[in-house]
Amino acid sequence: MRRMNRDLTAVPPSESGKRISREEIGELPIRRYEGSVHIVAGHRDLQHAMQDILQESVVGFDTETRPAFRSGESYLPSLAQFATASAVHIFQVQQQGLFGAMREILSSEKITKVGVSVTDDIGNLKQLFEFDERSVVDLGKVAKRHGLKQTGVRNLAGIFLGARIPKGAKTTNWAAPRLTPQQIAYAATDAWACRELYLRFKELKMV
Repeated sequence: MRRMNRDLTAVPPSESGKRISREEIGELPIRRYEGSVHIVAGHRDLQHAMQDILQESVVGFDTETRPAFRSGESYLPSLAQFATASAVHIFQVQQQGLFGAMREILSSEKITKVGVSVTDDIGNLKQLFEFDERSVVDLGKVAKRHGLKQTGVRNLAGIFLGARIPKGAKTTNWAAPRLTPQQIAYAATDAWACRELYLRFKELKMV
């Protein structure tokens, strides 16, 4: 599995390094997750995913929701992604048989779930099923505490990982029963990048 290169001797970004322009991001090398991805759509897919996730101390976490293009239109999450050291597991969350497993992950104190704007993700998932979240870290809030104003995953990846995370599939139909390779790569990369950012923050003693 390909990993982002992180400088273990790095220090937190200087004042000049706390912002990154669109042009600077555009000059960075594109990085996508290139490891194993597993789509979890039912009980048959679930056992392997849970064995992997429950043995981890840190997992990247993200959700994807079908976009709304009309006034007053809204949707609940279609996917929840969990990135471990060895794979990304993409849960098609509107399969009700998966709720108990996701509740176990999100409620576990032993597994730190790391993402960006996780308050929104958690709140939206709670409209599908009840759970009490524990050990959740919002990387955007961590960055803000350290003086950064750009706290989205793509800006943070540019500043801390020296990488450009593509946006391509963001507004596609995440509720489709069969995801395209582009959707799978996008969803997996976001969760993976969150895990990489958390590990970077740990190296820099930001968390």
